[in-house]
Amino acid sequence: MATGRVDGYFELSLKPWDFAAGELIAREAGAIVCDFTGGHNYMSTGNIVAGNPRVVKAMLANMRDELSDALKR
Repeated sequence: MATGRVDGYFELSLKPWDFAAGELIAREAGAIVCDFTGGHNYMSTGNIVAGNPRVVKAMLANMRDELSDALKR
């Protein structure tokens, strides 16, 4: 994302060490990093969505209908 090759990214069940450095780089490049509800609970759930604000908004809107209730927490 930071290099502009990918607009958005999501992943399930990550550990904090899997994304901590990438989160910092993405945020420094202007990306939003959140969980599947748009909140900041991704450190405990490991479910992450990242990208530029416009792309993350669209990803979350499309994902909400497809995700099980367990993943929305």
